Amino acid sequence: MTPAERTEQTQWLLAVRDRRDREAFGRLFDFFAPRLKAMLLRGGLRDGSAEDVVQDVMLSVWNKAAQFDPHRAEASAWIYRIARNRQIDLYRRKPLPEPELVQEPESSEPDAPQILAMEQEAAQLREALQKLRPEQIEALRHAYMEELPHSEISRITGLPLGTIKSRIRLGLDRLRRDLTDLRPQ
Repeated sequence: MTPAERTEQTQWLLAVRDRRDREAFGRLFDFFAPRLKAMLLRGGLRDGSAEDVVQDVMLSVWNKAAQFDPHRAEASAWIYRIARNRQIDLYRRKPLPEPELVQEPESSEPDAPQILAMEQEAAQLREALQKLRPEQIEALRHAYMEELPHSEISRITGLPLGTIKSRIRLGLDRLRRDLTDLRPQ
């Protein structure tokens, strides 16, 4: 590339390289700093980090201008490569996220003693239910097994709402008395 074909930015960088021209460096900085910051922000760096990287890149441009070869690349390609390498370095320095420790849930499967206890309680409940009157068993089955509201049970059976409530209450009272040894102390 002939000197006449070089971009303005490449000419500024050559002035910095050859004469340590501060004015040319100021132009480079003013031209590239906002563009580098935008590139770094798009790459995922936060505002403060992006500004730090821009400062670091431009300092490298000043300090390493002697290494710039206009026959190999334009100033923009050389400067953007420095910025990209700094960004990669930042990502490499970040510690990898620690994996979350997942607590293994306690087994929801009941163990043998629990199974035995549940079977014994179920047998006691069946015995206690058999002691109830049939109309109490029917009212409790509708209310607790089928989860029907009292008004719906009244509608289905054709009995008054007060009668349904009384049968459920009396049945539960009898079950409480018969199953007192099952209640936790």
